[in-house]
Amino acid sequence: MGREIDGTRFEPRDFERFAAALESETQLLESWLAADRFDDSEFVVGFELEACLLGRDCLPMPKNEELLERLSHPLVVPELSRFNIELNGTPQRATGHGLRRLEAELEATWSRCLEAGRDIDASPIMIGILPTLRNGDLTLANISPRNRYFALNEQVFRQRGGRPLRLKVTGRDHLELSHSDVMLEAAATSFQVHLQVPVREVHRYYNASLILSAPMTALAANSPFLFGKSLWEETRIPLFEQAVDTGGAQTPELRRVSFGSGYIDDPLAYFRENIDHYSVLLPTEIQDGTSRLSHLRLHNGTIWRWNRLLIGVDGARGPTIRVEHRVMPAGPTIIDMIANAALYVGAARFLAGLRDAPEADIAFETARDNFYSVARDGLDARITWLNGAELRVRDLLADELLHIAHQGLSTLGIDGDDARRYLDLIRARVRSGQNGARWQREFVSKHGSDFARLTAEYLTNQRSGIPVHEWPL
Repeated sequence: MGREIDGTRFEPRDFERFAAALESETQLLESWLAADRFDDSEFVVGFELEACLLGRDCLPMPKNEELLERLSHPLVVPELSRFNIELNGTPQRATGHGLRRLEAELEATWSRCLEAGRDIDASPIMIGILPTLRNGDLTLANISPRNRYFALNEQVFRQRGGRPLRLKVTGRDHLELSHSDVMLEAAATSFQVHLQVPVREVHRYYNASLILSAPMTALAANSPFLFGKSLWEETRIPLFEQAVDTGGAQTPELRRVSFGSGYIDDPLAYFRENIDHYSVLLPTEIQDGTSRLSHLRLHNGTIWRWNRLLIGVDGARGPTIRVEHRVMPAGPTIIDMIANAALYVGAARFLAGLRDAPEADIAFETARDNFYSVARDGLDARITWLNGAELRVRDLLADELLHIAHQGLSTLGIDGDDARRYLDLIRARVRSGQNGARWQREFVSKHGSDFARLTAEYLTNQRSGIPVHEWPL
């Protein structure tokens, strides 16, 4: 979805041509998989981070074009709304000081964003859902001027027959409203970790990522409020699932945003499902040849499973495949996010390397139910784990996942001091019970529902660099 397209209006023949190219490229992918064409030489980790822009009043400031012009940074690009930006990390080998290099680069990029923001009185902030966001901010007047965003909006509502989107979330409060464009999506900002793995093992890493989605969501939760309502610990989950619902899916598992339809045995089945069950949204004409799988990758980019497989064809040594773990929100701080990434990468490596696949021991439906349970209730949720054990997710993190993550990072060759630094931070957060969502709730409990003050204090703490479990109230 990062690729710009030439137009915003399409004819029936555009969909036919795109569908034919999509089928041809999927067949090419099948031949590559059969011929072992993929580059399996390294484990590589990277990320995408979405952020908001604030004015002095702590309300969204739709000035991303001005900020990007001043910044002129190849790793920072626009997002759907004019008050969002996206930061990318240069992929690093998942060994040695790879995670520390990601952290240092993000610190440097973020510092550049802060400097550029000062020139236009805009403050970048990393947070799952901006507490001061209003429904009126999410209109086409604030859409970033990119063809792909206008086309996405048009095609979603064409498939819906013009019917407005319905958002309904029940947490501590109840929120229900209708919306006439896709800008609800802009309310949800994420920290998406990419893990490139050997193609012969990618199904194991994808399935492990599904299993880990619940504890990772609980650990990182940072989105308890939307439009002044107190909802889920990670309200971003139901928000995004309903923000680009094209309608027509027979089951929730096959909506454009979902937990997915099941574990996989091979990557081809994943991309076949894309063709068989998801209509084309952006049938733009792409002239760069079948060998880049551009149609396949663009179509895949309009299906937002919480864990997604991505194909890369830009390397010199052959195509690559990676898992995009999308469950974590942005923020609260850079060190918190890189620590989250360390736990995910280490635990995924451990689970995917087990002789007996854990997906044989925990049903997909159970992993899915765990995910939505912790999105609602956070670290206090009880989930069903391997061997049918029922336990509090906070205890699972403390008693098991930190241990297996350390083993996984050691197997990858991550520097021991780096691994201890990140995992000790996670251990302290779990022990305190204070993640971003908990801090926001406790702040409101103590100071009242002054969301501008909440946002200002959050921003101050974020800029201090102190990890969230140490934030004062």
